[in-house]
Amino acid sequence: MDIVVDASVIIAVIANGPEKARLIGLTSGADLIAPSSIHWEIGNAFSAMLRRGRITLHQALQAMAVYYRIPVRFTAVELEESLRIAAELNVYAYDAYLICCALKYGAPLLSLDQNLLRVARAKGAEVIEVNR
Repeated sequence: MDIVVDASVIIAVIANGPEKARLIGLTSGADLIAPSSIHWEIGNAFSAMLRRGRITLHQALQAMAVYYRIPVRFTAVELEESLRIAAELNVYAYDAYLICCALKYGAPLLSLDQNLLRVARAKGAEVIEVNR
């Protein structure tokens, strides 16, 4: 089974967030997929942590090494369709890419972002709720 994951899921696993065990349980045996933009979102999240002094460069590089071991299949999404979704749902393109990916592959979307899950569900995408 394919599951579309967003950056919040990947960061929570890498950073040992309180949801880590539940996320691993939900994705065990699944094939993780994500739009290619997730790769850059992960880098941006770690650079933001660096700017805020929450982590050191050494810690960020260690986290990236963990990230590279997570088997995520990066996929292309149609920009035109993603823009239509962004306009219809009044969301950022990055969220629209995830919704587009979930719809394109008929795969549920797993996220810690409740607003993203709400709008994805409204668009007809299947979502996976993370109950802590």
